[in-house]
Amino acid sequence: MRTHRTLFRNLMASVATLAISSLLRGQVSDPAPETWSLHGQATTVTQGHGAFTSPYEGVNSFESRKEIRNSLTSTLFLGCRLWEGAEFYVNPELAGGQGVSHVLGLAAAPNGEIYRVASPELKVSLARLFLRQTWDFGGGSEPVAPDQNQLSGSRDRHRVVMTVGRIALGDIFDANAYAHDPRTQFLNWTLMDTAAWDYPADTRGYSWGVAFELYWDAWALRAGSFMVPTQANGLSFDHQVDRAHGDVIEVEHDHEIGGQAGHVRILGYANHADMGSYQESLQLSPLAPDVIVTRQPGRIKYGWGLSADQALTGDLGGFLRAGWNDGRTETWVFTEVDRSLAFGLSLAGAGWNRGQDRLGVALVANGLSPDHRAYLAAGGLGFMLGDGRLNYDQERLIETYYAVSLGRFFTATLDAQRIWNPGYNRDRGPVDIFALRLHAQF
Repeated sequence: MRTHRTLFRNLMASVATLAISSLLRGQVSDPAPETWSLHGQATTVTQGHGAFTSPYEGVNSFESRKEIRNSLTSTLFLGCRLWEGAEFYVNPELAGGQGVSHVLGLAAAPNGEIYRVASPELKVSLARLFLRQTWDFGGGSEPVAPDQNQLSGSRDRHRVVMTVGRIALGDIFDANAYAHDPRTQFLNWTLMDTAAWDYPADTRGYSWGVAFELYWDAWALRAGSFMVPTQANGLSFDHQVDRAHGDVIEVEHDHEIGGQAGHVRILGYANHADMGSYQESLQLSPLAPDVIVTRQPGRIKYGWGLSADQALTGDLGGFLRAGWNDGRTETWVFTEVDRSLAFGLSLAGAGWNRGQDRLGVALVANGLSPDHRAYLAAGGLGFMLGDGRLNYDQERLIETYYAVSLGRFFTATLDAQRIWNPGYNRDRGPVDIFALRLHAQF
């Protein structure tokens, strides 16, 4: 209870700071083009679940007892122009709290605002620090609205963009209009990103690297290379980047159907790291195998992802995500998913005179490769999963949320998720998870 009160007081302090800063910014009459920018956000999530059926539990199981947990993040987005086409951004972030069951036992972790951290204490860290350089090549100009890590102004429709520094890969790759931001949209990890993309990042979701983007009318091509951690889902990066790194390439096409905008993005990735092999660990120890003892340099994990979104009317939009990876080497960064499929709808509240409100519903099915499921069934542990045994089935979920706009800067969201076969185990669950999310931004 004390932790809950502390998080609430910190949220209120963050909200007050954001509101004051917003009012000060509102005094500026000319919004474009910006030479500097200041934005911010604060988000708290209170999430819990009741007891559910569980004939057994392992070291990494999702706890079957009732629990409630809280999380808080507060971020400043600072930016400025340096020279022609160059922008610099830094994002200090305050974060704390815990996820339900310590973010263990579910591939589809239910709170995208919390990572696999052990301490509820609030800590300040560096979220992003990067340089963005844009080279324009004509094709007509388009306006750029002021936003977080985005200075207002204009840019050419034909351009090349380089981003170098510390970022979250989702800032550039795997975007989706309706399922990408756990602060305002769906909360579940496997809806904010393509679940089978084991994207390079530390425990908090950020990495150091470089990305290039080419925009040419309705097409975009992106490619990048980023650092990977020394341990699975670890905080420390492997600095031997010649043999340890994650590469990603993505093609995007923008289109209109019936006058409504849509986007299709296809990405491929390959991670190079000192990963272990599920099959080799089973050969060494058929009972209680340990993938860690099989780690060696030169392992490659590869896969692909699809993200598509389409406006259906002025208020209704739909999305689809799908992904696959080879599933032979251990999951290294994101979450233990080797095959994924997600789709859903997002509806603005104009039909009931609440145009800024939003209602969302989505379905997700996640699966494991044969090697991965055999490893868990034999009693192996991943960095998120391990019931000690496994009666395998897909981990499936439905999530729905209703976000209520409370003015220009504030949103309150009620969120509900039902997850079947938690940890891919049909012997356990289903589990119902509910959340209240409060969000402020300017």
